[in-house]
Amino acid sequence: MTVPPQPDLTTLSALESVEGGPVGVLICGHGSRNRQAVAEFAQLAEGLRQRLPQVPVEYGYLEFARPILRDGLERLRQQGVRRVLAVPAMLFAAGHAKNDIPSVLNTYAAETGLRIEYGRELGVDRSMIGAAGARIQAALQQAPSAVPLSDTLLVVVGRGSSDPDANSNVAKVTRMLVEGFGFGWGETVYSGVTFPLVEPGLRHVVRLGFRRIVVFPYFLFSGVLVSRIRQHTERVAADHPELEFLEAGYLGDHPLVINTFLERVEEVVRGETQMNCSLCKYRAQVLGFETEVGAPQQSHHHHVEGLVEACTLCERECTGACQPDGIPIPMGHHHHSHDHGHDHGHGHDHSHDHSHGHAPYPHAEHPLGPRTLYKPRDKSEDNRSI
Repeated sequence: MTVPPQPDLTTLSALESVEGGPVGVLICGHGSRNRQAVAEFAQLAEGLRQRLPQVPVEYGYLEFARPILRDGLERLRQQGVRRVLAVPAMLFAAGHAKNDIPSVLNTYAAETGLRIEYGRELGVDRSMIGAAGARIQAALQQAPSAVPLSDTLLVVVGRGSSDPDANSNVAKVTRMLVEGFGFGWGETVYSGVTFPLVEPGLRHVVRLGFRRIVVFPYFLFSGVLVSRIRQHTERVAADHPELEFLEAGYLGDHPLVINTFLERVEEVVRGETQMNCSLCKYRAQVLGFETEVGAPQQSHHHHVEGLVEACTLCERECTGACQPDGIPIPMGHHHHSHDHGHDHGHGHDHSHDHSHGHAPYPHAEHPLGPRTLYKPRDKSEDNRSI
């Protein structure tokens, strides 16, 4: 029998003592056209509600799904909330957590007078490492053969961002997991924007001589990117039948993930919400990104905010059919041609002709990076020296 989640008395006690209430919690997501990803996000929000039964908990998205962030804020106001504790449902702090979400919240607060306090991202956290370890352990337990951990290589796949600080945090997660388990080796690759991408990265690691490769998508939810990771892994595995590939599940609503959200809510109450600004490209001259210091804090998602046309190419779980080569098929079309030739650089599953205003990623042409999604793979490149 499944034991229902118990209320978090520590967080409830902290919220009850907050001045300026009644207090409500808003979980801020990115949004997706994929129905399974949206359902999983709603399930996570429901998990938080069960842990905070006496506190209004709502959620909203930046784009591609309802409710949008403003909808969530309106629902909290309708429940009498006067002070909102908003937490970004982001693994790491890049443009969405640093710019897009705060811009929407600040605009709403200025228009309505609602007090909104913003928490920090989930980040590199002991509980998040624990949740990741649980997903990897589950994959190892289902392995068809016995291979020592010392002969196993772990590949952690991050979302990928134009923010080097966020990308470096994925590498730290990888190292924590490699040392935690005692894997023989570990590598970090990314699903988009930066380098190395999944397939070229895997084609390099297969040369290191390990008998087993575990591929773990460090993602909160399903979607086209997780499906693309699976497809590219299977492509490399098919070319190397002598190796064993294991695909671990993504984080989802693991109880330790829920715990981390609760910790972020408590941090807002205590006023401990500082992000790491020393390596933020918007605040300091980070090597290679010097021109982005002082970029304005604004949302680039207003043109797709609240878009509710869900993808219908897949029954439920995303198969990646909308992005067979990494380029999104425009909604309403079930075919794809290569003649539109544009790249947004951030890899969201949408397509349109106008610019978001993002600064161009300086390494977009890297041979192991974004450009590999837009050209057929040359198998001769597999033999290229590292």
